[in-house]
Amino acid sequence: MSEYFEKAFAETIGNEGGYVNDPADPGGETQWGISKRAYPDMNIVSLTIRDAKAIYFHDYWDKLNLENLNSYLIAAEIFDTAINTGRRTAIRIAQRALNYLGEDLTEDGLIGPVTIAALNKWSAKDERALFVCLNGFQFMHYYSITQKRAKSKRFARGWTKRIQQYKEKG
Repeated sequence: MSEYFEKAFAETIGNEGGYVNDPADPGGETQWGISKRAYPDMNIVSLTIRDAKAIYFHDYWDKLNLENLNSYLIAAEIFDTAINTGRRTAIRIAQRALNYLGEDLTEDGLIGPVTIAALNKWSAKDERALFVCLNGFQFMHYYSITQKRAKSKRFARGWTKRIQQYKEKG
């Protein structure tokens, strides 16, 4: 596991915490950010932080090809967003941010060489602009959830704090 992953994992796990089984959370039972909804056959209660780290690396960092990004800041942001919203949503947010900045990507939630190249281009050209756009579109995603599912408004403050924490680190 790379130094970038180790650092991103340490930051993200601080946002996730331990065991939660909130009936208002559509993810259901959750431990270290790993939900029963995403992993229905897993014993969530007994999931260790070491297990979570292996899942995060294999199912998020590696599958998102984040090792191919030149910017730690952008890789860590996409990683954290994917943990909280799902991989496809995180990539759609990244593609939407890139399109806002002037790219012409299909917003399909798939991370291939074209999306990677655009992320690296903008990381070199104006990393801060890309980072702010990623956070802005992430906020809009959360806003959309609260408009569709009123009982999710109780999570709005936590989602906003998560975005703000990353903003402060950027």
